Amino acid sequence: MPQHSLDFEKPIDLLREKIDALRHMRDDAGINIADEIRRLEDRCHELMRHTFKHLSAWQITQLARHPMRPHASDYIKAMFTDFDELHGDRAFKDDRAILAGLARLDGKPVMVVGQEKGRETKGRIAHNFGMPHPEGYRRALRLFKLAERYQIPVITIIDTPGAYPSIDAEARGQSEAIARNLLEMAQLRTPIICAVIGEGCSGGALGIGVGDHTMMMQYAYYATISPEGCASILWKSSSKAQEAAATMGITAEVLLQRGLIDSIVEEPLGGAHRDPQLAASFLKTALLTQLRPLKQKTPDQLVADRYQRLVKIGRERE
Repeated sequence: MPQHSLDFEKPIDLLREKIDALRHMRDDAGINIADEIRRLEDRCHELMRHTFKHLSAWQITQLARHPMRPHASDYIKAMFTDFDELHGDRAFKDDRAILAGLARLDGKPVMVVGQEKGRETKGRIAHNFGMPHPEGYRRALRLFKLAERYQIPVITIIDTPGAYPSIDAEARGQSEAIARNLLEMAQLRTPIICAVIGEGCSGGALGIGVGDHTMMMQYAYYATISPEGCASILWKSSSKAQEAAATMGITAEVLLQRGLIDSIVEEPLGGAHRDPQLAASFLKTALLTQLRPLKQKTPDQLVADRYQRLVKIGRERE
């Protein structure tokens, strides 16, 4: 069974193990068991289809955090060409929780700004588990303004458990850096598309999350606080995280219904971690589809439409 198999994935992975064992027997002994393999494959596909069609909000949260889920760096490699990373905020330091630079999407220049969690222990520490410092947000803002100067579309890739909450980060103006990005992105005179690929949590996500179109991967989540954080506040115990996830409305389907996001990007059956290349192709297609009409608008139209989109968020309908 895979090392990072989630509880609800285990029956599927057990079936896959049986299929692999049967294939090994056929190869070694020359026994023709193709019919049995085909039957088990059909059963596995049906089990996956049923399981992932009825996921709870907590199970989706687990998928969004899956250790093998594609990160910003994986999507950048798969979707873009000529990526040239740009470093530093020109004030304090280079924050590796932010991965950003110029690239080409389908041959056209774009500015890509993403939050990178890193792989394995060393990578996660180096990227601070995808939790940016204020320098990361100031670096992002510097590149947003550079994109605006040359009329290059901006694509942000959101995947963070939140901005880094250390005393040093607060002392260097964490809240101000995020607030400044909200203001500047709302007024940026070039197209902005925001894609939530995993965790989209708190102001850490919003710091690069204001734009003309917000899309979410099918098994991502987007919230003002993590389910554990919400449970700790409401019930004084993080053990109520499942209950919190169910009541918070953090999944792509719920957020689309409430008008808080604009579209959902389908994932391969079983989640993006089971086929990262296919997941990247789905996201690339969605980005290209949304970029075309935005690039036809004048800067004044972009800002005006973005303002109207933002002020509608949170309104209750009678």
